[in-house]
Formats: sequence, structure tokens, C-alpha cells
Amino acid sequence: MLREDIKKELDKLNDEQLKKIADFIAFLEFQSRQVALSVPFWQRAKPPERAREFREWVSQLPKNSPSLRDEAFSRDSIYE
Repeated sequence: MLREDIKKELDKLNDEQLKKIADFIAFLEFQSRQVALSVPFWQRAKPPERAREFREWVSQLPKNSPSLRDEAFSRDSIYE
């Protein structure tokens, strides 16, 4: 019902009025994108998206950086 009423009202408007409505719609779309972006990625993304993003981040890390020594992975080395 509302959709049909709005369509009828739009048909009555001149080009300048339609331009104002188009600008308003663009503004609303911009606002909704801003709100969506204000939510952190990890909260709005689904698990597969978060996993893909993490893999992409890992792939950008340096490949030739030194690793930890084997002793660093040993639990016994913590207590020495």
C-alpha cells in the first residue's frame, strides 16, 4: 500500500523535486554504509570471511624472518 502511494506521489513531482529526493536517498545510503563500517570487521563478518581475511594477512607477513628456536616451544624451558 505504502509503496503504491509513494509511486503515485513521485509521478506528480517535477525534475527538481525528483533530484532532491535522489540526493536524499543517496545520503541515506551513505549513512547506512557509515554505520555498517563503524561496526568492527570481526563483529560483522561471518566466520569464513574472518578466516579468509586472516589468511590474507598471514600471507603478507615476511617469509624470511627468523623463527623461534626449538627450545622456545618446550614447556620445560619455561621453568629453568
